[in-house]
Amino acid sequence: MEEKFITVGKYKIRYLEDGQSEQNLILLHGLGGYAERWLALIPFLNKKYHIFALDLIGYGQSDKPSVDYTPEFFVKFVFEFMNTVGIKKTSMIGTSLGGQIVAECAATQNPIIEKIIMISPAGIMKKSTPALDAYTMAALYPTKESAKNAYHMMVGPNKPVSEISIERFVNNMSKPNAKMVFLSTLLGLKNAPDITDKLGKITIPTLLIWGKEDKLIPFEYSEKFASSIHNCKLVPMKECGHSAYVEE
Repeated sequence: MEEKFITVGKYKIRYLEDGQSEQNLILLHGLGGYAERWLALIPFLNKKYHIFALDLIGYGQSDKPSVDYTPEFFVKFVFEFMNTVGIKKTSMIGTSLGGQIVAECAATQNPIIEKIIMISPAGIMKKSTPALDAYTMAALYPTKESAKNAYHMMVGPNKPVSEISIERFVNNMSKPNAKMVFLSTLLGLKNAPDITDKLGKITIPTLLIWGKEDKLIPFEYSEKFASSIHNCKLVPMKECGHSAYVEE
């Protein structure tokens, strides 16, 4: 796996690249996330796909400009990234915030995107939850204790949380402008129009994965998400929380 940096527009963006296949696959992390969240999953995918795991603009080691981090801003960024790297066709997997970005990219019906997978995506839930409150507090006051508390609230029952995940989160949220990006993204999601109409515009094959024990974006939102997309299969993950792809 290679760590790479590329200039998208005028901003430096970091991503991890792996695999030699002609089939591309873009991985988009969630709110407060970073490319390494996909490390456990990549070995299952890199034989079949050429993988691009991004630090989204504003997150991880990518640049953090002082802009409004709306869903539209992220969608524009993702298409600019694909154009800069030279991706002509790709599938996409996104989790949480990344799941909503993937959905909104697919809703444009751009032929670049062939298939999508969303894991506990944002977009329909507009209110907060205790787990999201704890996660927000950990982002604004990034200590090992606050991060550990939030992560344990987000995983399934009796699931472990890796120390390195906590360390990476704390380090990333301690970077200049990171808190501004986090809050701007939250406000952008909250104030965005209802995503249901956009979901109805998705025509490509879609897989929706949702942890049955998700406390951040509860499983109850999965049915409306799945039923709003014409060609969607929903897979519930038992005993999994918000990050089923990390837990299992």
